[in-house]
Amino acid sequence: MKFEAATIKDIAKALGLSTSTVSRALRDSHEISEATKKKIRDYAVEINYRPNPVALSLKEKRTLSIGVVVSEIANTFFSQVINGIESIAYKNGYNVIITQSRESLEREQMILDYLTSRSIDGLIISISSETNDFTSLKQLHEKRLPIVFFDRVVEEINTHKVITDNLQGVYQATQHLIQNKFKRIAIIASNPNLAITRERLAGYLQALADHKITVDHSLIRYCSHGGSDVEEVEIAVKDLLKLKKKPDALVLLADKITTETFSILKREKIKVPGEMGVIGFNNSKYTSLFAPALSVIRQPAFEMGEKAATLLLNLIESKRAVTDFKLESLAPEIIIRESSQNSR
Repeated sequence: MKFEAATIKDIAKALGLSTSTVSRALRDSHEISEATKKKIRDYAVEINYRPNPVALSLKEKRTLSIGVVVSEIANTFFSQVINGIESIAYKNGYNVIITQSRESLEREQMILDYLTSRSIDGLIISISSETNDFTSLKQLHEKRLPIVFFDRVVEEINTHKVITDNLQGVYQATQHLIQNKFKRIAIIASNPNLAITRERLAGYLQALADHKITVDHSLIRYCSHGGSDVEEVEIAVKDLLKLKKKPDALVLLADKITTETFSILKREKIKVPGEMGVIGFNNSKYTSLFAPALSVIRQPAFEMGEKAATLLLNLIESKRAVTDFKLESLAPEIIIRESSQNSR
């Protein structure tokens, strides 16, 4: 049996009123008496009446829904961002449609087609690690779909963006290792096409330069899928361990790269921090329970979500075309634990 939701016609028929009277009462029109409004509202609650969102969207040309695209919902960083987005969206009467690209450009494109076919009012997106063609996003932007980027942004699209101060975060992490007497500091980064990878790498290079350390490019490795491909991380780590002059510390530039690398080092029986100092991006609250406890660069994920949602709703609800866009750069938190303390 097909489910049929209660309608205005059902209320009108049950109460012996016209549909126009019921409709106006539910919109709180001054033309309808308070007694009649109460009668209609009470009955609407009794039969669990809900306004038809499709009808409302046709009338108001808005769906009160926003799309969110992340690479992986299970990733602690992204789940915290989503919580921040929802806290603002629901408070303002918007529904949130959450999707994940799984680091696939093809899947991201399918998601964009799906979301826009559902007439979302706006989009919050962190692009996939594979995304190097921004044609679809540019077309949506040109058609005036409100878009806010966070974390992994598209620099050439002029709209609001919310990021972590990636350069400063990695600079501080690398400097911490240098100050703890680590000599050969390697880095495992995400896809070099991503703006965040370039920013984080710049922080590493700046720290080396400021401490008069010559860059050894053999100590720089990339994982094109940002750590989602475990084999890719394993190859990067083992290549570093095979070097004639091995690294004695690692800076890891993505959440999944950090946890996968730590696991590989344990499996290879590499003592941390005795043989290898480790610090990396990670927002999990469980990194303090690792053995040894893991030093991390933690992004203000919930706040990033709040800011992204606030900026998007401002775009959606603005009565005029917005031409002044913000780049919100939030400071990361460097949490120093055992894994990056040189005990030698």
